[in-house]
Amino acid sequence: MLSPTHSEQKANVVAFAFLLIAFLTGIASSFQLPTLSLFLSREIHVSPFLIGLFYSINAVMGIALSQILARYSDKLDDRRKIMMICCLVVVCGCLIFAYSRNYYVLAFLGTFLLGLGASSNPQSFALAREYAESSGREAVMFTTIMRTQISLAWIVGPPLSFSIALGWGFDYMYLVAASAFLLCALISVLLLPKIQRSSQQKSVATNISTKSDKKSIFYLFITCFLVMGCNGMYLINMPLYVIHELHLPERLAGILMGTAAGLEIPIMLLAGYLTKFLSKKTLILTALCAGLLFYLGLFIAEKTWELIALQLFNAIIIGIVATIGMVYFQDLMPTQMGSATTLFSNAAKSSWIVSGPLAGIIAEHWHYSSVFYLAFGILIIATLCFAQVKSA
Repeated sequence: MLSPTHSEQKANVVAFAFLLIAFLTGIASSFQLPTLSLFLSREIHVSPFLIGLFYSINAVMGIALSQILARYSDKLDDRRKIMMICCLVVVCGCLIFAYSRNYYVLAFLGTFLLGLGASSNPQSFALAREYAESSGREAVMFTTIMRTQISLAWIVGPPLSFSIALGWGFDYMYLVAASAFLLCALISVLLLPKIQRSSQQKSVATNISTKSDKKSIFYLFITCFLVMGCNGMYLINMPLYVIHELHLPERLAGILMGTAAGLEIPIMLLAGYLTKFLSKKTLILTALCAGLLFYLGLFIAEKTWELIALQLFNAIIIGIVATIGMVYFQDLMPTQMGSATTLFSNAAKSSWIVSGPLAGIIAEHWHYSSVFYLAFGILIIATLCFAQVKSA
């Protein structure tokens, strides 16, 4: 029989494994997403519209494949196998991006592999929630701390990715991302626990619980979809806006993303702590107000320090929605952790279907800064939609 000390050490190793996986997947995604528009522009030499279209194709692949895997995973005894397979698939996708410069190969085969493998992230959070509940940990704070690892990765990831891509080449950058996912696959098999779920839980997981408010789930999905859509347009156009319209250094884009990610960490932890005193709805409404201030500020900010200062408001909306929003879905769908977490993840992915082409069309026909005006209007609609979600 394990001694209390040994059991505690084992629990610490498991918790560390979850945090390390979140950090590594965050590093890998922070390498790919911020530099993708620059990669397509410089390496493939395509138009802004085709850049936006690429994001949409990537989103469609990811949504369809991850939702299928999510429903399947809720019926399985062991999520770790899916996580391992997904990580290995992403490794293959990164290798294609490293060595292929054909737009159509990347847009279909590359995005297919990345989309299939992207399920590793929501599956890790679903397993973490199940582990927290089965081990008696405080689920919201454990999920929040795990989510902060992604933000921590985004502090160093974007500046490092731009440095590697601009200094050594995009092929080296994608090889580093592949290495991170390969390590995640090993950790999933060797360190993460198998969470035993009852047959009753698995049978209920095939459908949304009758206790779940489907209207609230729908409006919460739309809210997250619109918020992440605004953020997607910002991420796509911001590097090009900084370089071509403000005529500021190229590396500033990475610094802005890293600054926002760094500020997200204390905001996430604070939001997780405040759930003991405030409803999740109140916290997300606060985040939406901060988002409106962020896009208002982008209308007039032209200097480096102004753009950096605005990242506080950007961090508030993304930090709270990305953490509390995911827990919100899990609370509304308590018997379907895989589907709930993937539904939240797909709200962000599906936003790229619209935000990608919109960002490209607006930039091609008007200005990169015009995207921020559209984002402000969309965020107002998101606030009205979230008002329809029941408090949690």
